[in-house]
Amino acid sequence: MRKIGMQEIEDIALGAALLGAGGGGDPYVGKLIAHGAIKECGEVTLLSVDEVPDDAFVVPIAMMGAPTVLAEKAIGGEEYKRLRDMVSQFYNREIFAFMPIEAGGVNSMLPFAAAARLGTPLVDADGMGRAFPELQMVTFTMAGVSATPMALTDEKGNSVIFRTITNKWTEEMARSVTMSCGGAVSVSLYCTDGRIVRQYGVRDIITRSEGLGRAIRTVRQGAGTPEENFLAAAEGIKLFRGKIADVQREVRGAFNFGKVILEGIGEYKGHAAYAEFQNENLLAAVDGAILATTPDLICIVDSETFTPVPTDALKYGKRVLMLGLKCFEAWRSPAGLELVGPRYFGCDTDYIPVEERAKGGVL
Repeated sequence: MRKIGMQEIEDIALGAALLGAGGGGDPYVGKLIAHGAIKECGEVTLLSVDEVPDDAFVVPIAMMGAPTVLAEKAIGGEEYKRLRDMVSQFYNREIFAFMPIEAGGVNSMLPFAAAARLGTPLVDADGMGRAFPELQMVTFTMAGVSATPMALTDEKGNSVIFRTITNKWTEEMARSVTMSCGGAVSVSLYCTDGRIVRQYGVRDIITRSEGLGRAIRTVRQGAGTPEENFLAAAEGIKLFRGKIADVQREVRGAFNFGKVILEGIGEYKGHAAYAEFQNENLLAAVDGAILATTPDLICIVDSETFTPVPTDALKYGKRVLMLGLKCFEAWRSPAGLELVGPRYFGCDTDYIPVEERAKGGVL
């Protein structure tokens, strides 16, 4: 158990934005929401999964929809209390703690805002170890845990509780309501017991995010070059360095779809790369050869500061470094690849771990 204050939030937001693999929303927006809550209501108590009793009721808090929408349609402030009341009344159980469902710029921060404003602890675990675009794409689905009953509310006060026959149906139905509510809503789903979180959750995700953020913030203080220090801290595999030559982006079905094209710079001059995304980066290729796919993390960062660049912040002319990170091991299982492998997203390739695909590189 420890307290999370303003400086910790800075580092967690930065590190979680990297683990978001381009998705999860703008870390600046999420950080502002968490900062405001902590400044007004006090620090958040962070619990390790081993401090959560087996029968404790743990409730994830998240935003659903297109991250670009949230930048213009902010959280109203009453959503957390509304979600808490809906879930508590439906289950007739007192909430022991909140938890994030994924790592990402916004969805790593909203649980902190909820925890601060409602005086509820937060568990150091999530259901992805990164960010994915659809609700069923969590480790709890592989464990047979239902996403529903799921509570959903928007900033205007519209709210609904879903009961669905599969987690994929939860995604389909909640996505439709999200579109009707303007493309972004707040949700609680996969409400479960401490025993399930401990057995199937991705442990210490907040602590890992904080460490990554601290490493990015102090990247020039290490013994090696800033790039070497960053790649070592992130345990990242360098895929490409280039300038953004084009960004193709559209919002479709409450998702951000698109492709970013890079022209090589430095040692990559004369080469070209691209990444395709659906909220999160799904596939990275250099000179037409695929070097990384989901569920491994494909991350794009500023080439000088190593600050993560979400897909909704990709802009022409920006100089970036593209790297790959190994995903949580459970995603590499047959059940995991069925949920989040490249073929699920329409990529015409089988999954090969990034450390194998990228062995040769382009140089």
